[in-house]
Amino acid sequence: MNRRLFTAALSALLLTGVGAFAQTSASTSTWTIDSNHAQVNFAIKHGGVSTVRGSISGVTGEVVWDDKNPSNSSVQATINATTVTTNNDKRDGHLKSPDFFNVEKFPTLTFKSTSVTGAAGSLKVVGDLTLAGVTKSVTLDVDGPTAPQKGQGGKLVTGFSATGTLKRSDFNFGSKFGSPILGDDVKFTIDVEASK
Repeated sequence: MNRRLFTAALSALLLTGVGAFAQTSASTSTWTIDSNHAQVNFAIKHGGVSTVRGSISGVTGEVVWDDKNPSNSSVQATINATTVTTNNDKRDGHLKSPDFFNVEKFPTLTFKSTSVTGAAGSLKVVGDLTLAGVTKSVTLDVDGPTAPQKGQGGKLVTGFSATGTLKRSDFNFGSKFGSPILGDDVKFTIDVEASK
């Protein structure tokens, strides 16, 4: 192969590679979680007879979404543990104490995805959750993202809703209180609006 033919072939190969890279990049978008429209709701059995429900707000973070290949997507989020509420001041104070969230030492929870599988509308997101200083893997079933639309400020917005269950014992969370008092399973739902 002469030099001119080799140069032409190399140029064509490089241009094809650049085009493919640009196409892949075009399918990826980055979304910022809107803390005013994001919340974690949770439910846990109390005394084996009733369910206590609560919420945590102050969710911030970023979602990277690849609409052509969801497995390339990711999410990182921080949740403000000091906002935990169950609509009972005494109980909320106890939840913020070292017996549970220990908010003075650990004011935030963090989540960082390690894998995303499935398709838009039915995703499974696995990631590392750090709760009161302990990090364990959790699995989220995610409905979303919704079709982007223009929000009030003119930015594009989208939404996600995730559900999952974690075991208190995995995180040594509230270890003074066994399952006859508090259930080991904590069911949770995360609703998020994000913009770009």
